[in-house]
Amino acid sequence: MKKLQFKVSINAAVTKIYDFMLGINSKSTYEQWTSLFNPTSTYEGNWDKGSKILFIGVDEKGEKGGMVSSIAENIPNQFVSIQHYGLLKADKEITEGSEVEKWANGFENYTFEENNETTTVTVDLDTSEDFLDYMNQNFPKALDKLKELCEK
Repeated sequence: MKKLQFKVSINAAVTKIYDFMLGINSKSTYEQWTSLFNPTSTYEGNWDKGSKILFIGVDEKGEKGGMVSSIAENIPNQFVSIQHYGLLKADKEITEGSEVEKWANGFENYTFEENNETTTVTVDLDTSEDFLDYMNQNFPKALDKLKELCEK
């Protein structure tokens, strides 16, 4: 597992950024910034601590796939921790085996810090070697999209 960190400073209140990033009041705000990873990106489930959540999209074959995860922690407007523990392939949850073992129990953490009407969002992410380039290319673009949405 490789550990990555990405940061973005957004000129908006932390409450707005937290809401838009997670799609609390409108899932469409989550879908807009995560579309940089997959144009059909969405989630099923909720952000409550202990909840199961599926991060999904449709692949080029029209099959639904993504990550099976749980919310390890959610302190509104401060910190969210997502633990990934499985894959979704063609609507089937896979939680064991060689594909999953590479990154099982990896975390994706979002930290929100507001200071003088500017909020810094820090993303700490565990990823497998296979996805290193993909994350390094796409996460900064996705956070720029989040910034654009929140500063409107």
